[in-house]
Formats: sequence, structure tokens, C-alpha cells
Amino acid sequence: MKYILVTGGVISGVGKGVIASSFGTILKNCGIHVTSIKIDPYINIDAGTFSPYEHGEVYVLDDGGEVDLDLGNYERFLDITLHKDNNITTGKIYQHVINKERHGDYLGKTVQVVPHITDAIQEWVEKVAVEPVTKDGDEPKVCVIELGGTIGDIEGMPFVEAFRQFQFRVKKENFCVAHVSLVPQPRSTGEPKTKPTQASVRELRGLGLSPDLIVTRSEQPIGDSIKEKISNFCHVAPEQVLTIHDLSSIYRVPLLMESQGVIDFLNERLQLNISSPRPRHFMRKWRDLAEQIDHLRKSVNIALVGKYTKLEDAYASVRKALQHASIQVGYRLNLIYIEAANLEKQTMQDNPVLYHEAWQQLCKSDGVIVPGGFGKRGIEGKIEACKWCRLNNKPMLGICLGLQVAVIEFARNVLGHVNANSTEIDPNTNHQVVIDMPEHTQGAMGGTMRLGKRYTCFTSENSVMKRLYGNVDGIEERHRHRYEVNPEYVSNLEAAGLKFVGRDNDGQRMEIIELEGHSYYVGTQYHPEYLSRPLKPSPPFLGLILASVDKLKSYLARGCRLSPRNLSDNDSSDDDYINDGKTGQQTLSKSTTSIILPDNDTKNELK
Repeated sequence: MKYILVTGGVISGVGKGVIASSFGTILKNCGIHVTSIKIDPYINIDAGTFSPYEHGEVYVLDDGGEVDLDLGNYERFLDITLHKDNNITTGKIYQHVINKERHGDYLGKTVQVVPHITDAIQEWVEKVAVEPVTKDGDEPKVCVIELGGTIGDIEGMPFVEAFRQFQFRVKKENFCVAHVSLVPQPRSTGEPKTKPTQASVRELRGLGLSPDLIVTRSEQPIGDSIKEKISNFCHVAPEQVLTIHDLSSIYRVPLLMESQGVIDFLNERLQLNISSPRPRHFMRKWRDLAEQIDHLRKSVNIALVGKYTKLEDAYASVRKALQHASIQVGYRLNLIYIEAANLEKQTMQDNPVLYHEAWQQLCKSDGVIVPGGFGKRGIEGKIEACKWCRLNNKPMLGICLGLQVAVIEFARNVLGHVNANSTEIDPNTNHQVVIDMPEHTQGAMGGTMRLGKRYTCFTSENSVMKRLYGNVDGIEERHRHRYEVNPEYVSNLEAAGLKFVGRDNDGQRMEIIELEGHSYYVGTQYHPEYLSRPLKPSPPFLGLILASVDKLKSYLARGCRLSPRNLSDNDSSDDDYINDGKTGQQTLSKSTTSIILPDNDTKNELK
């Protein structure tokens, strides 16, 4: 097993997650099976009880693990399926060691950070690194480990010490360190400053780890003279300094790293036996994707009506899923964040400007998404957004709580149950259309929801969602919720036109709603954003984007295939991408005669 440890310096949020994902992407394109581990030094057991304002969204895995959003980056970049143990926290490590102490495993010994905590970290990494993360079940050959925070943080010291020991445990040829550091460029001078990077590397060395690669992050490209300076002061060769500036999309990061010789360095340093020269089509899908993003001409405006709109990372996976779908359709995403509370009548009284601005943004959007969340704040605003979309035939996708508020709105304004609500919001309502699940209400908050991948079966042959998923009988998607639609109201809701086209195996839990006669009014109890991939967008998101640009009907009429797009006179390839409606994956067609001819809208785009 080969290990690549990615550390960060100067500031947090410098981009370690994307850099770590890019290492994995490059190696995967070399034919090497890669896995990833994210280390978060906080004492929480997992990310499940965090406010999204603390660390961004809570990402959910197949096995129900509530983890850091960086694991979402790993899964999307590498198209792998990680496990909850791929996210290590200080809380997990200490809980593991304390449980062993209580069991008597350290009988007679004083349990200390060194060696017991550091040994537990090393053993955990070695155990998780060999767990298969791909469908073929092959054991990974390289494990990319991201150490959260910045070097010097007191919380991260046990992990740094563990890896100082670990490098000798696994031998030098199996372990390398990549240190990601900020190179600021003050506007007063415009000159890149290397002193923070020098200090960060010095501190890392003082703790016993020497970087094999230094990855600089900057707003603008930095020249060879700066690379030479970092090389001289940080005791690495110039080719061991990678410079990553702000790019047009994150999908260009692996390409920029590859162009700076990272494969040859890792091949020699870790003895990976990667063949050279590489084939002509090496990383072609990434190049095509990056080029396609840069040349999108039309935009689609999607309004996100949420509770945590002050921090974009609170809806990171939703944003990515919308981008994947928009790119697939050939549009640039313009995502508009609307604070749900600003749509409420109380805001009109307190701050009329905010109220009218929020409604103006909602009305000008091409489509609306109401994502998941918890708590009372903003609920009435989400209900108002659902009502407006329903009455004005505006495409809308509700996720988790978004489905629940759509049901509440329909029960209030169509069935006439004026006080209809969720027991989460109003436990005393006489129309409990959304109720808690008793088996998931245990008093404790962490890890007690309905979590992870669950099966949903389609109950209607005419369902738009079923067709978007490829006319399959059922699907598996990831869940994270403690409340569900009350089955007692389902028959009345369906009789009025709100159809529950997806349910669990027992038919008691409502998973998908569709509104009859609407352009696209859909809700899912599960979170489809977690399984969206750059080249395999999630079907509910794809449906929202298609409906928002008025192409859903033609897409379904073609059998869920997209017309050719983004073709230009200087395109040297004869290959055209088409979308396979059954799998949601892109396939290559060598003959353009097998592709459905473009409709008038697409012809105009091509012109």
C-alpha cells in the first residue's frame, strides 16, 4: 500500500480537499485503484450534529455515515463509494481507545496519547486503506489521506505525531507528504509572498514530517522565480513545487497538476510502475469536461430557497448536482440563493426591501429547488415558494424537507386543512401530515435518523421520475431524515392530484411525489445530490434543469437522450456524447447517424 498525506498551511480552506481529490483522479487515470481518508481533528464523533454554518453540509454515505463534505469531493472526482470509517475524527479515535481501556485491553498500563492514541490512528489508517471502494471489489493500491486544519493546530498534534511514526512503519518508498500552502499576493505590491509558506514548511519539519511536494495556492499564476525561491528556502527541488492558481473550474486542477509532472514524480517516489509515455487520450474526459464548462454560452437561473444561504458550502452537494445537470444539458448554472424567511409575510412588515427583493429573485428564476434542513426558521417561506411554483407552473424540486413542505402546502391550500403542519414544527397541529418516525426518535441526536442507502420502488408506470431513472422498477438512494409523510393522508392527497409515485418496499414510507398536470413539480424524501457525478448527473436534478429550459418533454420523447451539442468547426473528434437514459451515463457514439437529430432550439445553439 502506498500513502499520500496531504497537509495544509497558513490558513484552513486552502483547497486541500480538491488537491487530494486531484491526486486520486490522476492516479486513477493511470489505472491505479485509489481510496481516500479524511481526518478531522475535532472531538465530535461525526459531522451529523454540526450546524451547516460550522463546516458546511453534512455528507451522507451508503452505510449511513454522516461525514465531512470533502468525502463528497472524493466520491465525485473518483467515482468511488467510501465508508464511514474513511472519515477519522479525534472523537472516534478517543472513543475507540477508551472502549479498549474499559474492556481491559491495556490492563496494568497507563493509557497515553503516545503510544496508545497514535498507535490507534496508524492501525485505523492501515485497516481502512485496504477496504475496496469500487464495484469490482479490488483492493486499493494508493490511499490519499487529507489531514484537516492547518499544521500547528493543537487539535491536530496527535495525528501529526502518528504520521511521523507511520512513515517509518511503512517505509520511505511507500509514504510521501504533499503540503498545500497559500502564497498571498497583496494588492499594494502585487508581488507573491513566500514567507508564510516558508514558516509553514519549517513548522511541519519541526514536527518530524518533510514535504516531498509543496503545492502553492494563489489567486494569480506565479512565475518560475517564485518557484525557485520556495525551492531554495524549503529544501525541495523546483520540480517538487506545484503551483495552482484560481481556475475557471475545479475540473482543471488535475489537468494543471498533471502538466507539471506530478505523475513522473509520484511514479519514481512511490515506485508505482506507471508506464510512460501515456496514451494520447489520457485524461480525455476531464479535458472535455473542462473545455465544455468554459464554452457554455447560455445560462439557466435556479433559485435555491433555503435556511443556510449565507454559506455556499451548506449546500455543496446540491450545488454540484445542479452544475452536473446543467453542464449535461449545455447550460451554465446561475444559482441564486434566497433566504426562505425573507419570503414570509412577517419579513414584509419588518423589512419590505428584503421581502420584495426575495420575491423578485424567485419570480425571475427559471426553476426552483427547496433543499433539506431542520428546524422551524424559514418553513413558512419554503411553503410560500412551493405554493408559487405550483400555481405558476414553475419547475420545482423539493428534497427531504422540501418534499415535506410541498405536502404541507398542498394539504393546506388544496385539501383545505388550514392548520396542516409537521410535528417537527407544530406538535399540537390537528392535521399532522408530516410525522416523526418512532424508531428514529431515541432521545439522542447523533446518528439516530434514517440514514444511508435505502430502496425505493416506483408505483406508477406514467411517472416522469421513473422515466428519468430509465424505466427501472426501483432505485437506491441515500437518506437523512427523522420525519416522513403521514400515510393516513396519502389517499386524499393523491385523489386531489399529488401522486406518491415512489415508496419503500412496504409501501408505507412516501419517497417521491409528482403533481399531475405540472411541467415539473417533484419532491424526493431521499437526497439524490449525494450520488450525482460530473458525467452522471442525478436524474431528479437533470429533470429540473431540462424543465427549466423547456426541454424536458422533447428529452422524454427521445427516450431520455440529449441532442448533440457544443460541436464546433474546430472539433477534431468524430465522437459525440449522448446520454443513455437507462443508466444516466454518457456513452460515445462513433457514428453521428445513430444520434437523434437536434431540435430547432439545439440547431440555433449550434449556429
